[in-house]
Amino acid sequence: MKKLILILFIALNYMGYSQESNLKFHDLFNSEENPEVSCYRIPSIITTMSGDLIVAIDERVPSCGDLKWSRDINIVIRRSNDGGNSWSAIERVVDYPIGKSASDPSMIFDRITNKIFLFYNYMDLDNEKDIYYLKYVTSSDNGMTWSKPVDITNQISKPGWEKDFKFITSGRGIQTKKGDLLHCLVNLQNGTHVFGSKDHGKTWFLTETPVQPGDESKIVELKDGTWMVNSRANSEGIRYSHISSNGGKDWLTKEENDLIDPGCNASFIKYNYGKYKRKALLILSSINNSKIRKEIVVRYSLDEGENWSKPKIVYSGEAAYSSMTILKNGEIGLFFEKDNYTKNVFTSFSLKWLLD
Repeated sequence: MKKLILILFIALNYMGYSQESNLKFHDLFNSEENPEVSCYRIPSIITTMSGDLIVAIDERVPSCGDLKWSRDINIVIRRSNDGGNSWSAIERVVDYPIGKSASDPSMIFDRITNKIFLFYNYMDLDNEKDIYYLKYVTSSDNGMTWSKPVDITNQISKPGWEKDFKFITSGRGIQTKKGDLLHCLVNLQNGTHVFGSKDHGKTWFLTETPVQPGDESKIVELKDGTWMVNSRANSEGIRYSHISSNGGKDWLTKEENDLIDPGCNASFIKYNYGKYKRKALLILSSINNSKIRKEIVVRYSLDEGENWSKPKIVYSGEAAYSSMTILKNGEIGLFFEKDNYTKNVFTSFSLKWLLD
C-alpha cells in the first residue's frame, strides 16, 4: 500500500511538472527592463497569411492605469517571421500627444485582402474626459507600415451611447468562412454586442441584441455558421457562453460552471489546421481561479463547446489577460500577462501537448 501511494505521489508530481516545465517563455514586453514605462498591458496576437506573427500591447507610460486614468498610453508591436523564436524591436504604431491615449489593442487578419486591422479605444483626457472613441489602423505589409487612424465610433454605437463606458474587446476578432469580419464591443451600461463588416472594412455594423452577462468577450464561428461568444462575467466566478444561429438577433445563454474565472479577459479560438480544418475543435485560454488572477490554463472542446476538457496548466503563478493564434506549423501560440503585469510572454505548444 505504501509503495502504491509513493508511485501515485511521484506520478502526480511528474504530471504537474511536465504540464508547464517544457514550455519556453519569450519575454517580449517587460516594464522592469524599461524604466520609462510603468507597465505593458493587454496582449493581442495574430498570424498573417505568410506565417508572420504580430503582437500588440499597451505601452502605459506614467502609470499602469486603464484608458480613463492615463494621459499617455501608446500601442506598440513586435513581429516574428520564424514562428516566435526571434522578434523585431518594439515599435510604436499608435502614438498621440500627451493627454490623448490609445488602449486595448485587438486584431483581425483579413485573409482575402491580406490586411491587418488593429483596433483600439481612444480618449482625449484633457478635452473629453470619459468619452470613448473606437478606432483602428491597418497594415497591408505584415505590420511594416500602418495607415492613419479610422474612427468607427458612430458606426458601431447606438444613439444615446455617447457618454457610456464602452470599448472594443482586446485580443482579437475573427473572419468567417464567407469573409465577414466579426468582433465584440462591450457597453457596461447596455450589454456586449457583436460588431463587424461585410465588405472588408469599408462599412461596419452593430448587432441589435446584446449578450448578457458579458464583459470582455470573444467570438468564433461554428461549423454550421452559428456564432458562439465566450464571455467574462465579473463577480460571477465562472464564464458564460452565448449562441446565435441568426446573426445576433437572438442569443441562447449558458452558464459555464466548469470554466471558473475571476473576471478576466480570456482567448477563445477555433483550431482550423490540418485534419481539424473541418472538425469542431475549440480552444480556450483563461485563468483557472474563481477569485484571483493566478494559474493560466488551456482547455479544448471536441463538440463545439458542449463539453470542455480538464484544464492544462501553462503557468501556475500570477497571470491575467491572454491571446492565442494558430502558427504556420499548426502549433498554438499564446501571448499572456505574467507575474503581476511585469512581464508579457509568448509561448507555443503542439496540439499533441494540449490533447494528451
